[in-house]
Amino acid sequence: MRRGTILTICLATTCLTGVAAAEDTTVETVVVTGTADKNTTSLTSLAPLDVISGDTLRDTGFMDLARSLETTEPELNFPRATAQPFVSTTRPVFLNGLYPDEALVLVNGKRWHSSAVLDTNNGLGNGTASADLSTIPLSAIDHIEVLRDGASAQYGSDAIAGVVNVILKSNSSGGVASVQGGITERGDGASGLFAVNDGFELGAGGFLSLTGEMAYQGSTDRTTIDQRYDRKTWYVGDPLASSFNVAANTDYPLAGLGDLYGNVFVSHRTSMDRPVFEPPGYSPLYPNGFLPRDTVELWDVNDTVGIRGDIVGDVHYDFSNTFGRSSAGFIARSTANQSLGAASPTSFNSGAEIYFQDVTDLTFTRALPEILSGGTLLAGGQFRYEHYRIIDGDTASTYEAGAASLNGFYTRIPVDNGRTAASGFVDLELLPLPWLTLGESGRYDNYSDFGGALTYKTSARAEATDWLSFRASMGTGFRAPSMQQEYYNSISTLANGPNKSLVNVGTFQVDDPVSIALGATPLKPETSHNYSIGGVITPLPGLSMTADLFRIDVANRITLINSQSGAVVNAALAAAGITNVQQVAFFTNGANTRTTGGNVTLSYSGEFDSATPFVLTAGFDRNESKIEHIEVDSKAPSLVLLSQHSQFLLTTAQPADKLSSEFTVFHGPYSATLDVTRYGGSTDDPLTPLVVQNFSPNWIVDFSASAELFDGAKLTIGVLNLGDVYPDKWLGQQYAAATFGYAYPYGPTSPDGTDGRTYYVRFSVKL
Repeated sequence: MRRGTILTICLATTCLTGVAAAEDTTVETVVVTGTADKNTTSLTSLAPLDVISGDTLRDTGFMDLARSLETTEPELNFPRATAQPFVSTTRPVFLNGLYPDEALVLVNGKRWHSSAVLDTNNGLGNGTASADLSTIPLSAIDHIEVLRDGASAQYGSDAIAGVVNVILKSNSSGGVASVQGGITERGDGASGLFAVNDGFELGAGGFLSLTGEMAYQGSTDRTTIDQRYDRKTWYVGDPLASSFNVAANTDYPLAGLGDLYGNVFVSHRTSMDRPVFEPPGYSPLYPNGFLPRDTVELWDVNDTVGIRGDIVGDVHYDFSNTFGRSSAGFIARSTANQSLGAASPTSFNSGAEIYFQDVTDLTFTRALPEILSGGTLLAGGQFRYEHYRIIDGDTASTYEAGAASLNGFYTRIPVDNGRTAASGFVDLELLPLPWLTLGESGRYDNYSDFGGALTYKTSARAEATDWLSFRASMGTGFRAPSMQQEYYNSISTLANGPNKSLVNVGTFQVDDPVSIALGATPLKPETSHNYSIGGVITPLPGLSMTADLFRIDVANRITLINSQSGAVVNAALAAAGITNVQQVAFFTNGANTRTTGGNVTLSYSGEFDSATPFVLTAGFDRNESKIEHIEVDSKAPSLVLLSQHSQFLLTTAQPADKLSSEFTVFHGPYSATLDVTRYGGSTDDPLTPLVVQNFSPNWIVDFSASAELFDGAKLTIGVLNLGDVYPDKWLGQQYAAATFGYAYPYGPTSPDGTDGRTYYVRFSVKL
């Protein structure tokens, strides 16, 4: 679709909403994120906060939470890792231009566990292990609250960029069952989803909400014939994947004691990638070369159990324990170990990563109606235990060169490590005047591996009129080094250099003698200073608008250095007796950055006539990140800790801006939705440092139409990427030819992927 046509649609939609009769059909959801006040809504919060309903997420047509959320939230980015092993299986999101491990994910206000999988693929999010949103079934979600402001003083580590809080359904009766199928216009990527949610009453006022989902995603491929070998040598697209998720959320009133509550999740996923072509001559088992099949099997379990109620006076307590575990097992198939020659197996167990955390929370909340014009005080503590383990691969997968494309884990220093973190916090909101709200938060966290971190946050909200208010905040934050960043060590095969020759890259933990010889030091926590200022306007019934500016300064950002080679590296490897590694990488506090930006949102509910209401939402976000300082290796100044590509990943490789808009119109049993998303341009050097490429902005249009066939049953037909838009191809065919034989036309990550136009059909029925 031409951009002019899309712009015309957007302008026409805006004009229609401007002249339509307004009707207040918007119900402001009471929020729990970033506030101690139980009466706060997204429009009265002290900090920028968006609320997205579960129905809105499910109606996007996507089958996983990350893509649904990315489509609806302009501040969120979800790069589609279409050619990076295992990163394409997990589903992290980027908030406010920072990395995914700098945004905290909660479920019902409790800290969600991170994935065991560490991203070491030298793309966006390189060196991070963050929460995997694909472990949370879409059908279990009531709504999501996105706090677009730093919140470490309230929630601890990882909330530098903000917080994503998933609120689960609490239905005590009824539910929905749905089935969905889809396929791309090119005939690949066949997908299917079956989901069911149902609620049951427990006791007097209690509930049990049960959810199950099964999903299948066929692989897609947008490569062409490799002219060097006259065959397919790469696959760029979504991996072949399947998943099964179940969830339960419950609350049971205890007479006179409060409520016993909890939830449990079990997620199982498998995914197969084909990342690196091995050329003819690599192994006698494959004289014409081969493309390995790398499979990951992921299990995630998370459960919370707690009790809450009132004690003396107006004091409310909440005591809970949350356990989360992620495991990833890796299998290499249709491959070989070059060092074993014709005796090599063709299938290898490459080992596993396991991460778990256990979090105990205790909070006390008290309303303060007798102080000034009122307020709320919250205080409490938290104790967290984390553990990270790596299980080595089988002997054949680690012998000398290792299994091609997926070396087995071979940890020089065994990885089976744990740590604790204890914290205390206080959050006070006061109304010194009926039109003025002030907030003050303070928190102290102490980690067993690096010590303490003290954070604070000050915020204010002033109501100038009954339709105009202003808000501002400032505070500090921190992010503790993840267990994976502290202890991950392994050897992997990567295609490096202008001719993509295969090399073994050793990633060593910071206390390995090799890393120490090259200048590695114990990791320090990232620290931040956050500032925001903005306003909220509600000039008409059903119409609300917000505008906010922000700045986030992050010091000591933890980065995985680009793989190093040369004399000083060879000397360190030789001293350690390592002969099967050509390049070395390790984690370091590599840079200080500053991210500035702003966002505006609009929500309007109105009607064309009494039988035809509509809803329009739109949001625009723009941010810019700059590197303020880059660390220099004290022992080996010749080493480049942050290459040009690594700097681009931190600053310009994400879209510079993003527009998200949705227009839905209803008429009797029929409805239609138009989603328009514009991803701004980005800059990177994905092929070689000699070629810096500016990637163009993209407009993506999604459309769906629904009809109620009979009471409680709805049929939806939709098209994703209606304009069949693709990201820019590599710049300069001479580079593409030298590197991939013209076979690999697109970059490894793009915000909208490389699937092109996709069709889907969904049928749902109320239970």
